[in-house]
Amino acid sequence: MNIQFEEINTPPDSSFRILVNPKLNDFFLWHFHPEFELVYIEGSGNTRYIGSHSGKWQQHDMVLIGSNIPHLNFDYGIKDEYQKYVLQIRADFMDQSLAISPEMTAVVHLFEEAACGISFSEPVKYLVAKRITRLHNLPAFQQFIEVLEIFHILAQDERRILLHDRPYQNQYSSKEQEKLKAIYKFIDENYHRKIAIAEVALICGLSREAFCRYFKKMTKLTFTQFLNHYRVNISKRLFAQGKNVTETCFACGFESLSYFNRVFKKVTGENPMTFIKSLR
Repeated sequence: MNIQFEEINTPPDSSFRILVNPKLNDFFLWHFHPEFELVYIEGSGNTRYIGSHSGKWQQHDMVLIGSNIPHLNFDYGIKDEYQKYVLQIRADFMDQSLAISPEMTAVVHLFEEAACGISFSEPVKYLVAKRITRLHNLPAFQQFIEVLEIFHILAQDERRILLHDRPYQNQYSSKEQEKLKAIYKFIDENYHRKIAIAEVALICGLSREAFCRYFKKMTKLTFTQFLNHYRVNISKRLFAQGKNVTETCFACGFESLSYFNRVFKKVTGENPMTFIKSLR
């Protein structure tokens, strides 16, 4: 699978970020990030993919994902209506003075277990769902208190399940993560224009040939394949905003409509006009 480092910018005055209904069901986002992530989703059901774990869920799911564990967005491929709430917590949340408080012992242990990925029992999912769905409406300090309450409840769940037998080891070292982060940042800033592979190779201090070998090893895709996937994901967002095929094609860095149509169908399985009609 293609995996990418996701840079998460928590607000400077907060230890966490709350996402309400980030609709990514049309996007295949196999990714990882240093932040811990608590996901709650309600819908008809789907399959969760976390590290080497996969598991079905029905009606609703709640999982705590540890730092740098690769995972697929929970809503990928869902066609029905659904609700999703994501709480992303800074990696150093439990490294600060908060962690030395004896009252936090159970929560600290929960965060240690998160390195395996954790799913929770039905009663606890029900209790926490009522809190996490209203979290974004609270003032900042009340949000902080409520987040502590949420993790306190989760830490008391004696029926919680570890998704891996031992802490999941990400194949990407911190050095590799920084290198990939720089490459993704460059792509994000320049996808709308023609990108020469030699330009990107300079970021890594590699020759063109060495970079191509390195990138294929790290992402399982050639750089051109990865760039095309990235541009197609951007094009879907533009279509959702009402843009037409021609303006979207060139806004995403494709140099011809025929090539854009070909790549879009290869990546998504349908042509751009069919995709636009499905949005409507």
